[in-house]
Amino acid sequence: MKSQKLNFNNKNGHSLSARIDFPVDQKPTAFAIFAHCFTCSKNLLAIKNISRGLNSKGIAVLLFDFTGLGESEGDFESTSFTSNINDLFAANDFLKEKFEAPKIMIGHSLGGAAALFAAAKLENIEAVVTIGAPFEPFHVTKLLTEGIDEIKKRGKATVNIGGRPFSISKEFLEDLEKQKPEEIAKALRKPLLILHSPQDTTVGIENAAKIYSAALHPKSFISLDGADHLLSKKADSSYAGNMIAAWVEKYLDPDNRKSTLKSNSKVVVQTNEESLTTEIKAGKHHFLADEPEEVGGSDLGPTPYDLLSSALGACTSMTLQMYAKRKKWDLKEAKVHLDHNKDYAQDCDDCEKSSAKIDHFNRRLELKGDLDEKQKQRLLEIADKCPVHKTLHSSVKVITELA
Repeated sequence: MKSQKLNFNNKNGHSLSARIDFPVDQKPTAFAIFAHCFTCSKNLLAIKNISRGLNSKGIAVLLFDFTGLGESEGDFESTSFTSNINDLFAANDFLKEKFEAPKIMIGHSLGGAAALFAAAKLENIEAVVTIGAPFEPFHVTKLLTEGIDEIKKRGKATVNIGGRPFSISKEFLEDLEKQKPEEIAKALRKPLLILHSPQDTTVGIENAAKIYSAALHPKSFISLDGADHLLSKKADSSYAGNMIAAWVEKYLDPDNRKSTLKSNSKVVVQTNEESLTTEIKAGKHHFLADEPEEVGGSDLGPTPYDLLSSALGACTSMTLQMYAKRKKWDLKEAKVHLDHNKDYAQDCDDCEKSSAKIDHFNRRLELKGDLDEKQKQRLLEIADKCPVHKTLHSSVKVITELA
């Protein structure tokens, strides 16, 4: 994803650290705001995976650290649930002024509760998503059980949350207690998607049921079965991102979904410094390439050589079907199995040497249908006629220049 680091000020003048993740090579079809979990930051890996899913649908995502957290200014001890909501208002105003008004509000855990409260008061927000959110913001005090008595007695206390010390004030607790979530849920009157794991031991699944019951239609629920509260498994956060991206498309103006490409290239590929995960935009289609974890990748997509094998396989099976149709042969299914004996990491060790090259592909055809042996042998010959096969066997020039 292409990210832009920036800062904006909240109502108290504190500079909040933020970034916007943009879709590859196109003007965003919409902007979303992401509110992270209690004491988390915008750099949580799960948030990046969710943002990537939205980017794949052309949606830009603003992520920021609440006051006193991460790289943002301010004193966390002086914050409250209300100040978190005000930070969301500031994020909304910033996007309206510098880019365009956001249409989607997404929140995780306590950030999900804050997203509900903020979205209910923002006319430009058209769709809301909560992930593992508590119905009552006061639920967060379950994380503070060891310090509650001291907070009430002394006015504040330092508590350990997720292995880090945080100073929590009595005013913070009082602000949580006075919130009225049922009224807010009923007043929302916007499409709502609730994602929650039945195995969430931090915020129980019953919270999702309460939010769903209190909110008016249209509302949807997706179970994040097997996930923990922080969506620490990349498969869970990637799934959440893809589901949110698919759901939210329905609630965006169809006229705004027409992407505006920034270049005339059919294919645009982008890899950032933070990882080998590479975004690919081919025509209207968006997907990822990556490397296995053992060579420094995140394994979120096929390797470059896997993609090359896929191109050969796709071209082969399409060519076989086109030929069979022309001949009126009964080829019900053409399946191509491919293997390549080198990977990108090995080749790249010698990428400055002219001898570094792809060795060979092992291609096996599986043909299903009422075909005699002569027809099968002819199809075997036709496999070598597919355009990609011809390209791989011809002299290919790749002209590279700086953009």
